This record gives sequence, C-alpha cells and structure tokens, in this order.
Amino acid sequence: MNTLDTVNSRVAAFSDWAPTVLRLGAGIVFLVYGTGKIFGVGPQGVGIEGFTGFLSMLGVPAPGVFAWVVAFVEFVGGLALLVGAFTRVFAGLIAVDMVFAILLWHLPKGWDYQSGGFEYPLVLLFVTVTLVLAGPGRLSLDHLVLDTEPTPVPASASGYEG
Repeated sequence: MNTLDTVNSRVAAFSDWAPTVLRLGAGIVFLVYGTGKIFGVGPQGVGIEGFTGFLSMLGVPAPGVFAWVVAFVEFVGGLALLVGAFTRVFAGLIAVDMVFAILLWHLPKGWDYQSGGFEYPLVLLFVTVTLVLAGPGRLSLDHLVLDTEPTPVPASASGYEG
C-alpha cells in the first residue's frame, strides 16, 4: 500500500461526517443572514424594513411578504441546519432562496463577489443542493430521531444491468 492509498483509506473513514461539516457551515452563514434581515444586527443588519425596501427596489412583487419569507427561511433554516433538523427541507428552501438572489441581484454584477457578483452565492447554492442530496450527516437530529440509513437498492430493482 502506497502513501496515497494510506491517506485515502484513513480519510475515507470520516466521509460520513462531510455533510455535517457542510451543514454546520451553511447553518452559521444563513443564521447570520436571517438575523440581519429580521433584527437588523450583524454584518447583514438591514432589518426587515430595509430588506423590504431592497426587494421593492428590485421590483419583487409583494416585497413585504417576500421579505418575511426569505428572512424566515434564512433564520429558521439556519437554526435547523445547525442542529440538523428537517435538513433536506430547509436546505431545499435555502437553495431556492439562493437561485433568486443570484438571478435578481448577483448575476448582473458579474462573477467577482467583492463586486457583488454571484461567486459566493453560487457556492452556497451548491452546498445547499449537496445537503438536499446527501442528507444531514450522522451528527444531526434528523439522524438521531429518524435513524435513517441509506438502504441499498438491489441492481435488479434499480433496473441497472451493469
């Protein structure tokens, strides 16, 4: 066994923890974003009135309603991701949030995030889609309560004849 094989086998033992790491990172980010939108504190601290005005400026219909929807999804979704509760649901809702953020605000500004571009929101979109596909990871309420282990599908049931 060469060095690369040794490293790969040792790291592979922790691969079940990868979704947990992504989930915790995304949870922190969206909790901060949601807190700023609702309570007006932190680096994104515009408050709900400021965020409503921002959505109105973008031409979003019913900006007051959508401001609360987005703030709720980011705040409650951030909390849910942190503890791993309803992970796939909230990761999916946040992914939709990111699609709209990219299309309405970031895409016209180009790639570079420092200029307001879509680079960072695109990464957040991929992280949340990964959580929808992979699930919450082992260290989560979803795993503890639902005790969901992936069930292998037999080749005959999947239709795969490989």
